[in-house]
Amino acid sequence: MNASFNYIFDRLCMSYPASEARAIARLVLETRFGLTPIDICMGRDRTFSLEERRELENIVKRLSQKEPVQYVLGQTDFCGRTFSVAPGVLVPRPETEELTEWIIQDEKASGFSSPDILDIGTGSGCIAITLSQELPQAQVSAIDISTQALAIARKNAERLGAAVDFRCQDILDSPSKDQDSPLWDIIVSNPPYVCEHEREDMEENVLRYEPSQALFVPDHDPLLFYRAIGEYAVKTLKEGGRLYVEINRAYGWETTRLFQSLGLRDVTLKKDFYDNERMIRCRK
Repeated sequence: MNASFNYIFDRLCMSYPASEARAIARLVLETRFGLTPIDICMGRDRTFSLEERRELENIVKRLSQKEPVQYVLGQTDFCGRTFSVAPGVLVPRPETEELTEWIIQDEKASGFSSPDILDIGTGSGCIAITLSQELPQAQVSAIDISTQALAIARKNAERLGAAVDFRCQDILDSPSKDQDSPLWDIIVSNPPYVCEHEREDMEENVLRYEPSQALFVPDHDPLLFYRAIGEYAVKTLKEGGRLYVEINRAYGWETTRLFQSLGLRDVTLKKDFYDNERMIRCRK
């Protein structure tokens, strides 16, 4: 391995398992300093300028403090595209990619020519922007309570050339929940779903750096957001319209029953790549 790889790896091994330190070191060198995987494996190095050496030292320092590598690099990949991320916006997960891909597959199979889509709690905008670009005839809107997240989402949309209507709105206190006329063919959401008591099982980098507002719900009401989203979907989905949500794997049955009780039909609970019950689709 080259000297720059060894420098990063040796420093990170004090804070991360060896396999994770190795993966992060490769990602840093490839993303920020332009080395290829072959360069790294063959031990090829490059000359770093003084400015680059200082940048590398700063990166390693932040990583050693358990800051997520996505925040340190300012970006992450999602469904084949690179999205900007920063503290204040949730880092997109592979499970959310699976949810997004499920929608794309269903939509392409359904033959809708120009669906109206709403993403609730858009965060970085990864779901909304991906749907806008993969389904170019769709009209995509997205809401979030965080102005900081919306600023990042808008920048992502502009950079990636996606036409998404972003708005600041709280689904828990939304005047449009009283809307009577159908608005949407598809509603999708990856809302907060981690219960407070689950904190003890979470990684330090998530707890210290990612926004609690986007992660946690009170222990006494784990379905808080699903109830609000389901009620909103019943009022605003067009007949035959679909609701897709990412869920807490511990509450698959409870979330299914909730949607059924609200009158949504064809409720389908789907497992993710890791064999966890992670997403639901249902219809108006």
